[in-house]
Amino acid sequence: MQTAISKLTKKYQATVPEVVRKKLGLSAGDVIAFEIDNDIIKLRKARPIDIEFSSALVPTLSEWESQNDEEAYYDL
Repeated sequence: MQTAISKLTKKYQATVPEVVRKKLGLSAGDVIAFEIDNDIIKLRKARPIDIEFSSALVPTLSEWESQNDEEAYYDL
């Protein structure tokens, strides 16, 4: 097993290490999916069905995009 490490920015962004990008065949602009199972998180290249599903959710989440929400939940 190989381990790759990346650091989060203040905006909670991280660079995907080169070894991971190559293994998953990722390019700039690709969509990635996080599979969450308790404390185990798997990263993979998103499939078209993942993108369709998440795109359908976007309109329902807009109520949480205010500056007040950002400030209230920033440290969580």
